[in-house]
Amino acid sequence: MRGSLVRTTLRLLLAVAIGLAAGLPVAWVTFTDSVRELTIGPHQATVRPAFDSHATLDFGPLLPLVRVPVDAPGSLGVDIRLGEAQVETLEELVQQDAVIASQPQGEIAEVRAAVADMATVAVLRGAGVTLIVTALTVGVWRGVGPRRRRRLVHDLRHPSAPQLVTTLTLVAALGVGVALVVTSPDEGERPEPDWVGVRSVFPQLPADPVLDTLQISDGSITRGSRALVEGALYLYEDSVSFYGELAETAAEAQLRMPEEDEFTALVVADRHDNIGMDPVARVIADLAGAELLVNVGDDTSQGDDWEQFSVNSLAREFDGFDKVAVTGNHDTETTEQQLRDAGFTVLEGEPVEVGGVRFLGDNDPRGTTLAGYTETAEERDRLVLEQDAELLEAACVADEAEERASVLVVHSWGSARDVAASGCTDLVLSGHLHYQVGPQAIEGDGESPTTRLTIGSTGGAVFPIALGSKLRREAQVAVVTFDADGVPVGVQVVSFTPSGDVDVAEYVELPLPVADAEDPDADEPEDPEFEDSPPPVEGE
Repeated sequence: MRGSLVRTTLRLLLAVAIGLAAGLPVAWVTFTDSVRELTIGPHQATVRPAFDSHATLDFGPLLPLVRVPVDAPGSLGVDIRLGEAQVETLEELVQQDAVIASQPQGEIAEVRAAVADMATVAVLRGAGVTLIVTALTVGVWRGVGPRRRRRLVHDLRHPSAPQLVTTLTLVAALGVGVALVVTSPDEGERPEPDWVGVRSVFPQLPADPVLDTLQISDGSITRGSRALVEGALYLYEDSVSFYGELAETAAEAQLRMPEEDEFTALVVADRHDNIGMDPVARVIADLAGAELLVNVGDDTSQGDDWEQFSVNSLAREFDGFDKVAVTGNHDTETTEQQLRDAGFTVLEGEPVEVGGVRFLGDNDPRGTTLAGYTETAEERDRLVLEQDAELLEAACVADEAEERASVLVVHSWGSARDVAASGCTDLVLSGHLHYQVGPQAIEGDGESPTTRLTIGSTGGAVFPIALGSKLRREAQVAVVTFDADGVPVGVQVVSFTPSGDVDVAEYVELPLPVADAEDPDADEPEDPEFEDSPPPVEGE
């Protein structure tokens, strides 16, 4: 009995070994031949696994290859080939790449996820082949039966010439097939370049831990590309230096800390692709003890696919936070989907609870490109008024049902005038103006006034483009404090200047006194497209 069990176990192990012998090469070839298409910064890119312990970036024939070491198991690396980009000039492209490279964590996370997905698919495919071959081996063993097995063993020990030739032919064919699969050349394979440290080409560069390890392909620097690369490296260094120092300054800010029965949220608005401010905003969130992020829109400049890097950066920097958002007039349905994929709850006109707070809000109904609005002024007014009416009904229905949405989130204050006057919500958060309005009490029908807070551009945007090596104008975030029931009880605005200063406003308790209430129909700035005058006007 024991001997029979041992023989059965050995046979099963042999079958598994045969299965693994088939499955492991399949998994290996599947992984090494894997390709993923991603949007990285402004580029459509292809990502492939490599085995040189580096991340290698190919910017095309006009610029040198670049690589940096990566911390990965074994010698695993990645080969990234950057393709078409939605920019007009090579110089503009290089500048954008340099600034994005100064805050690359979001893009790195995307590449890591792609490599992990390739590895998972390869393992699953190899495991499937292993199971199939193991099952077939066991099935064939049992199907042949002991009598035929003895006959086969006898024939193998005393093969005739035809049997021997047939067996050797099958083995040779199998070996050739495996060799062809494993060694098949990659159509996009390029010769391995000679690598040199970037400091050997540009010795005047300032000290930087990334530049210290950066390598470029030797002999690929032309006179034209040398100027572009040098400019990009200095732009990268300027961005790292400015936002790094701003984050250090922000860490010294004195913010009001929540009481034991309170919690906080950080509010950002109108980032317009300025990912350099994301770590600075996170510093303020940590100082305030926030675990909830409220994003009031315009993360991008035109809502294109390539601007996913902006959403990636914000999501990565606030990983672990509850995140709620609406999109702005410069965002698109593409941006909305990117936000959802990144873990944001995107508001859709109905109350929803996120992070202990009942929110109501909706995406900006207007569309805007870098050239201006896509609708006429009359259409824009109609869309905003319709959204205000829809949100008013949703807010007051929820309030009457004792499911009050304490915070209304809209991109533009125009979508919230009537809601604020109704008293059916406690706080209205908005952006769009690129400058601060409030906190101010709005006179209305509620027992206490609704508070309006419009914050300036977190990206420090002048026009709807904020991507750069430093702030172009004052940037802002806000901290909202809630009681244990999710009712807002205070706000504090933090501003950042282009000179690198951090200004923390006084903490304002909510609700504001009725005596301070203002008429919600008070004159607001007109909304011309992209006019830039002090104070900046809505529509930038």
